[in-house]
Amino acid sequence: MKKQTLFIFLLACIIAVPTSLKAQKKDIAVQMYSVRDLIGGDVSQPDKYKTYTTILKNLANMGYTAVEAANYNNGKFYGRTPKEFKKDIETAGMRVLSSHTGKGLSEAEIASGDFSESLKWWDQAIKDHKEAGMSYIVTPYLGVPKTLKELQAYCDYFNEIGKRCKANGMKYGYHNHSHEFQKVEDQTMYDYMITHTNPEYVFFEMDVYWVVRGQNSPVAYFKKYPGRFHILHIKDDREIGQSGMVGFDAIFNNTKTAGVENIVVEVERYNLPVEESVKASIDYLLKAPFVKASYSK
Repeated sequence: MKKQTLFIFLLACIIAVPTSLKAQKKDIAVQMYSVRDLIGGDVSQPDKYKTYTTILKNLANMGYTAVEAANYNNGKFYGRTPKEFKKDIETAGMRVLSSHTGKGLSEAEIASGDFSESLKWWDQAIKDHKEAGMSYIVTPYLGVPKTLKELQAYCDYFNEIGKRCKANGMKYGYHNHSHEFQKVEDQTMYDYMITHTNPEYVFFEMDVYWVVRGQNSPVAYFKKYPGRFHILHIKDDREIGQSGMVGFDAIFNNTKTAGVENIVVEVERYNLPVEESVKASIDYLLKAPFVKASYSK
């Protein structure tokens, strides 16, 4: 009986060890811009569609659980209708999280404060994004305005977009680069945008790498404007964790203060072939003890 008991115990240990060594599953999205060189813009052609679906499956197999789109155009995502795009992502084993898209204002709209023409475009865009299953829509870029009046016009515009998104069950945000830390007249552009948009309608998707490149601290901004950063773009100079210039441990240890609900990997430059680079980036986050399994509330 003792030998039999010992054998059962040892067998249980052998079975248990591989499970314990497996990387923890974590809710991590990927910005599809990261694989732009492989997917391209329009995947409606059969050969391109096959490549696109293969890459989506590969991303899911790497451990990514959701996607952020970067190619909304004429009512479609990568040449696919909203319903088709949603099905593509879900068939691959992921979910649709968010999308980067935007529409700039004309000089007349900035001068008058009447955004009705641009908001017509947004009404259709919001409808399409809702149909695609998006939870968030993010404007990815705004150049540096020449005056505070122009910057204020955009803040007012973003509030209006956010109001429409909220009415449709989505959230609207703005994604930064490094130029937002320049001055417009006597105001830092990024701070002005945060303080002149309504938290009820506008959040900020902080790209932590570009904040650092703008010679600022992501954590300092979390503490200065708590609760405003619902999504983080987790990015490095190339593969995540390779440069040593971004303090990811401090960033992730302050996500509660920031108000983080989701994290999105974006890789813009590569030391490795594209898919290897994107895999190395999620592997870093899956292994990192300071990255939680989920940030959703």
